Amino acid sequence: MLYIFDLGNVIVDIDFNRVLGVWSDLGRVPLATLQSRFNMGEAFELHERGEIDDEEFAVRMCEQLDIALGFEQFAAGWQAIFVGVRPEVIAIMHKLREQGDRVVILSNTNRLHCTFWPTQYPEVQKAADKLYLSQEMGLRKPEAEIYQQLLNAEEASAQDAIFFDDNLENIEAARALGIHSVHVTDANVVPMFFSDRR
Repeated sequence: MLYIFDLGNVIVDIDFNRVLGVWSDLGRVPLATLQSRFNMGEAFELHERGEIDDEEFAVRMCEQLDIALGFEQFAAGWQAIFVGVRPEVIAIMHKLREQGDRVVILSNTNRLHCTFWPTQYPEVQKAADKLYLSQEMGLRKPEAEIYQQLLNAEEASAQDAIFFDDNLENIEAARALGIHSVHVTDANVVPMFFSDRR
């Protein structure tokens, strides 16, 4: 069986409010103002596909938020998104691999985050056979092609895959391709899924 895990809020807890909190402090703009302006628009998607670099993304986001931050300040806030790893999910990933299953990570991410989280959470990479990252693939979830490309690379059929993600849109896109998909709405979903299968 091929198990496909999203990264954020599936293996590692993330929180965008932490990002905005740092930017609010550094830019001296009220948090509520930044929250009202923040959205995952075009710049976000381009960055996740690797179509714009970190510096251009920072400029575009600062324009969207109407905040004056240097790149180092922007980056400091951007990395604050990571809260901590979910050890119970890491343990499940290891167990699956010990059983002979294939375990991969499919993440909409960006180069700036990928310079950070592997050093903070080395156990994540150790728990997976392979990482499929949006900015390296030039695609992002929920685009159908990203799932198809992963299945092709793994030489697996949709029927032999199980996918875990916290974003319902990504889940529905995977289901449309015939991939059994589990919507991870909180930290208990993945452990409960596997305890029910024993």
